[in-house]
Amino acid sequence: MSYLDNLENNLKALENLEERDPEKMKRERERREADRTAALLRAPHADALKNSPFTLELLTQCRAIGHGQRVLVQFTWLGETLRLDAKAKRMLLSPTAEGITAMFSVNGEESGRANVDPLVDDAAALAKRWLEGL
Repeated sequence: MSYLDNLENNLKALENLEERDPEKMKRERERREADRTAALLRAPHADALKNSPFTLELLTQCRAIGHGQRVLVQFTWLGETLRLDAKAKRMLLSPTAEGITAMFSVNGEESGRANVDPLVDDAAALAKRWLEGL
């Protein structure tokens, strides 16, 4: 057996030992369980964001206000998050365990946050706050 074969076998043995490390496996299992729990808590808010009439009205209002300002408002779904872009302005609507959070930014710098409830809040007011108020 050559030196390189011996070295390769030793490295494989170390990798296998690391993979079977009970502490590492426990941490990985806990992380997966925490991710799963967080996803289950976010799920109703993510569904409300994707399927509520509020979202459709928000997109319509943003396009109408943007048209009046001669600004194209683009929207993109990134997983559960809705991103709206209008020139240098950006709004991210993200579901969290507590609800939906709107994060406003201008030129990449955060300029504000707001909690959004699609059952109560006015989509037109949110669109105006984002496009006209900032």
